[in-house]
Amino acid sequence: MTMTFDTRRHLSRRTFIAASAGALLLPAAFAQVPAKRPLVFAHRGASALRPEHTLAAYEKAIADGADYIEPDLVSTKDGVLVARHEPLLTETTDVSKRPEFASRRAKKTIDGETYDGWWSDDFTLAELKTLRAVERIPQVRPGSAQYDGKFQVLTFEEVIEFAAAQSKAAGRVIGLVPELKHSAYFAKVGLPLEDRFMATLAAHEYTRRAPVEIQSFEVDNLRYLRDKLGKRANLRLMQLVGDGPITPARMREIAQYADTIAPNTRGLIPLAKDGKLAAPTPLVADARAVGLRVETWTFRPENRFIAADFRDGQGENARNEAGSIAEMRRYIALGLDGFFSDDPALGVQAIKG
Repeated sequence: MTMTFDTRRHLSRRTFIAASAGALLLPAAFAQVPAKRPLVFAHRGASALRPEHTLAAYEKAIADGADYIEPDLVSTKDGVLVARHEPLLTETTDVSKRPEFASRRAKKTIDGETYDGWWSDDFTLAELKTLRAVERIPQVRPGSAQYDGKFQVLTFEEVIEFAAAQSKAAGRVIGLVPELKHSAYFAKVGLPLEDRFMATLAAHEYTRRAPVEIQSFEVDNLRYLRDKLGKRANLRLMQLVGDGPITPARMREIAQYADTIAPNTRGLIPLAKDGKLAAPTPLVADARAVGLRVETWTFRPENRFIAADFRDGQGENARNEAGSIAEMRRYIALGLDGFFSDDPALGVQAIKG
């Protein structure tokens, strides 16, 4: 059955009723999430199983036990924050098959790289709502690709409303881990993200009290948010970091404005030449020394993404649930505070041991 946000706003009548029965009354300790185990962040929703950043992906992630769902945020031409991994729409929507938008194709440069395609900041929200989400890597995830064309692009507000309704229906905390994507780019084109993002958080009862962990690879936007938001019980800032070592001096700098450092998995345990896991780096100990939480991205359940130690020989694109769980457990043993997974159900199993 085709489901869109317009036709089935919260996917089920039970969820809708739960959200509508008066104000969402969150207990005083609602901002507290499980502290005795790592948090499971649903990377773009359950993106191994459903097209990313769709209601289906978020619903599946919540049903599978994710603690947080992740909306990556970009801006439309008319300044609305929407959930897409990047402003380039080509790989995750059907825009390339829409002749009415053929003239919108353009080359743009982000982070020093030039890309050719269709861009969120060249579309109004109304125009984006006519597009439908598709699986980014259909050759790897044909099961997810079966849902192509069934879901709209979501606004940040719609994601918040959905999380609030699902939290009420499930009777448990569901956090949000939004990422501000390419802040410098959007500022350059006159669509800065940060103030609109903060206004959206403030406008919703849910995000005023529910757990929100804000992430970015950039630094200036996180510093700005810390200055404006200060320290709040339900908010954390996460500095994402890419490849390469993080010096103790850099770690101390991050600790001045962020609560969490989040390297990719191989920044914690790199791969040796044979593709197997090597010795851990000192990153976790260095982060603890300056009071930072440590979370990591991203675990994926297909062999092509798993360290050679845990592959099962069934082909690069084959799902390897046992191998993925075993790999996650190797990383969890480092003492992680949380991790991103494309398949949150496997993350939950990995934590259970």
